[in-house]
Order: sequence, then structure tokens, then C-alpha cells
Amino acid sequence: MTRFKTLHILNKPPEHARYRLCLSAIGPQDGLLLTENGVLAITQPLAINKERCFALAPDLEARGLLSHVSSDQIASFDDMVDLTALAENVISW
Repeated sequence: MTRFKTLHILNKPPEHARYRLCLSAIGPQDGLLLTENGVLAITQPLAINKERCFALAPDLEARGLLSHVSSDQIASFDDMVDLTALAENVISW
């Protein structure tokens, strides 16, 4: 996995104000982990390198979105812990 300057953990849906703030704050060395209703963002075009964007598997499954994400972007809870360890900073939105 790639190291990140900042890992942004987003749990808000695309229509929420914090969703837009989060996406505007992501830099080229940052990563994005979508959780809870944040996984709905995978149905939107995201301006982030797909290698730096992940979605939590249980949340994708609960919303019927597993088929919308490539397998290398799906994160388990263990992967979530690994992603946070790879980041210098973590911000939850």
C-alpha cells in the first residue's frame, strides 16, 4: 500500500457540505477512505487517483454498491487500520 500525507475518512454523502469540503482539501499525496454514507460517493466522479481511494466493504455491501468498486479499492476493517498507519495525518469528516 501507498503512504499518505493525510488520510481523509469521509462518512458524509455527496449532498452534504462536509463532502465538498473534504474533496476540496485532498492533496496529491493524500488518500481517501469512504465509510458509512460516504461510500455513496463512488457513484460520483471523484478527482482523486483511484490508487488512493478506498471504500469500506461492509458499508458498500449494506448499500448494494460492491459491484461498483474494483476489488483493490475495497477495504476491510483490518485494511482501514493499515491505511491509518500509513498516513502521517488522519482527518475524519
